[in-house]
Amino acid sequence: MYQYTPFDSEFVKARSAQYRDQLERNLAGKLGDDEFRPLRLQNGWYVQRYAPMLRVAVPYGELNSAQLRVLSQIARDYDTPKPEVLATAQTTQDKISATAAVPIDAPKLVTNCGHFTTRQNVQFNWIPLEKSADVMDLLASVNLHGIQTSGNCIRNITSDERAGIAVDEDVDPRPYAEMLRQWSTLHPEFAYLPRKFKIAITGATEDRAAIEWHDIGLRLLRDDEGQVGFKIYVGGGMGRTPMTGQVIREFLPWNHIINYLEAVVRVYNNWGRRDNIYKARIKILVKAEGQRYFDEVNEEFDRILESGAHHTIPQTELDRVSACFVSPPVDVVSDEAQEKAEQALLAQAKADKEFTRWLQQNVTSHQNPGLRVVTLSFKRLGQAPGDATADQLAIAADLAEKFSSGEVRVNHDQNLVLPWVRIDQLAELYQAAKAAGFARANVHLLTDMIACPGGDYCALANARSLPIAAAITERYQDLDELFDLGEIDLHISGCINSCGHHHSGHIGILGVDKDGQEWYQVTLGGSDGSFLSGPSKAGKVVGPSFAAAEVVDVVEAVLDTYRDKREGHETFARTLNRVGFDVFKAAANSARNTTARAA
Repeated sequence: MYQYTPFDSEFVKARSAQYRDQLERNLAGKLGDDEFRPLRLQNGWYVQRYAPMLRVAVPYGELNSAQLRVLSQIARDYDTPKPEVLATAQTTQDKISATAAVPIDAPKLVTNCGHFTTRQNVQFNWIPLEKSADVMDLLASVNLHGIQTSGNCIRNITSDERAGIAVDEDVDPRPYAEMLRQWSTLHPEFAYLPRKFKIAITGATEDRAAIEWHDIGLRLLRDDEGQVGFKIYVGGGMGRTPMTGQVIREFLPWNHIINYLEAVVRVYNNWGRRDNIYKARIKILVKAEGQRYFDEVNEEFDRILESGAHHTIPQTELDRVSACFVSPPVDVVSDEAQEKAEQALLAQAKADKEFTRWLQQNVTSHQNPGLRVVTLSFKRLGQAPGDATADQLAIAADLAEKFSSGEVRVNHDQNLVLPWVRIDQLAELYQAAKAAGFARANVHLLTDMIACPGGDYCALANARSLPIAAAITERYQDLDELFDLGEIDLHISGCINSCGHHHSGHIGILGVDKDGQEWYQVTLGGSDGSFLSGPSKAGKVVGPSFAAAEVVDVVEAVLDTYRDKREGHETFARTLNRVGFDVFKAAANSARNTTARAA
């Protein structure tokens, strides 16, 4: 994990002190709300449906146990609104449920918890703004912050949660991600871009970072001579107009990556539209200008090189940053002890079906044969996907310290990953995770769904995501059934901004508003670019939207069709591709009004 330097620590503390001064002036009436708004947004503070929301940056998804404990403290001590605020919010939400076309049960609003996002960040939904400076000081004490988690700037850079440990990795992307983080943080030229800008990076054969769905996607690879470089995608994004990125450079030597990204973003900054928020993302520019934009980027890159290429990365700088990623001193057992541990695991697995399933779904291989990568599932009945209570965050910190050298990773599926687990400790970890509720063997299965906070919290949402997620989770609690269905990506968004990545789900659900009522559009066949899903693409809409009470029946009809049409152990994604969209579309629409008629 990256070891923060004294400069890093002083930087975030100075930023926190600056924010405190800005907040105090705002609360004293010396700085108007309109003037304060961009300042708080630059530090991750939104104002949402009922209360402020803080987004905490987690660079490339890595957290240590001390940071988790501070997040737990924030959840426990600060993520609580005034009672009258919560009461008003809950009353409003209850009315939405009661006045639906068919009334539905919905989970109550939750306080004192964090929420892991699809971009490896953490959000808090109820912190009063007057306490926000105290929270920023707490974050800064462990080198965390909210800088550039909002606004039209380069956002938190995301990566593969198995970076540096994946068996299919050619190059560890973390040092490059860190150098890009340092370059992009408070970059004066790119502080006010036409629209927000997201970068993802991977160095593995399998894309676990959804790089083609980002404004810039970076894949580290080696050429025929073994030299390291980048394949660069540009113009990806979800939202109102989903597009996957196009290759702008097949191979760029690694030391020029900042020079090249400077060219990409500079041309976007100069050419991107600022007159229409819906047409301001780089994907719209790439679509409209095509090769002309690509040519201009490459010409700008040439100008940068001719002017001295000031952002060329020296080998010494790569070495310096790489040295900050210190592998933990894991005391790996001997080959003989490892063999005994593996035999013991096999014996225990034969005697415990749940443990077998956990090993199958939640445990993956590691570059070090004596270690494993373990996913803690934050998807269970009665809790929103990605939510973690104050106690759960503290327990996760304990598990990280005991079993993973104090480190966790956030993945884009809204779970936590322990990257340094010894084989001989898997059984003990399983029992501890099970006691904490983190050992549900559903990773990559249907109930390991992605969902944004939706209309329960977000001011932009058209509909609620969490009642739909809860209803589907409740319907599919049988692990035997989940394993029979196999690996399926289900993604839910509460609005067209697509924070729940519905476009890339095998099954995608999008909340829409119709005359003040919540309705849901269903898509099929999306892909995030992983091996399971195939090449990145957006799902197709099955037809007009469905009432909230119909959605679970629609999902069930689609899955019943899959079971009927699959061949052998064929996955949902492959069956859909082989059989064709129309068969599944017909199944989805056959469930329309079923619940309403039954009522």
